[in-house]
Amino acid sequence: MAPKILIVTGDAAESLEVLYPYQRLREEGYEVHIAAPARKKLQFVVHDFEPGFDTYTEKPGYTWPADLAFSEVEPSQYAALVIPGGRAPEYLRNDLELRKILKAFFDSDKPVAQICHGPLLTAAVDGLAGRRVTAYPALELDMQAAGATFQDAETVVDGTLVSARAWPDHSAWMREFLKILHTKNPTT
Repeated sequence: MAPKILIVTGDAAESLEVLYPYQRLREEGYEVHIAAPARKKLQFVVHDFEPGFDTYTEKPGYTWPADLAFSEVEPSQYAALVIPGGRAPEYLRNDLELRKILKAFFDSDKPVAQICHGPLLTAAVDGLAGRRVTAYPALELDMQAAGATFQDAETVVDGTLVSARAWPDHSAWMREFLKILHTKNPTT
């Protein structure tokens, strides 16, 4: 039986930051589940950069069904956690059920991959204090306020926590996360 990986997300998550790890981890033989506030079809978004804009733009992205509601997740059944970015983490960090899930992963030192705005979730459960991380560069002050040392790098590995800035860093992000998974939870 393949180890299970949990992706936690919601509406307005960045399409690529959900679907790239979902497909890449399945490609490696892991069983991957997507959890959200409720079992429903999620509406993802596409963040991109336009000339003349000071920040990224947002357009509707793919839709995808959530396999589980946060209230249905049993963290002990999962080998690792993936936290995509987009706007979803801004409101998901207020979800008590999700905070319980996140805390369980950090308390048991299971591998966690976070990207872009995803570290807003780990900050909400005090999972960044004393750690080195990267995130979308606009979150540098948020990461410092959460007690982390921010590094503007393609990917940062601190123990079992692997972070990346945004979807252009996917390859390095998943390469480092898979090194940890293959050591702790190989598929064969």
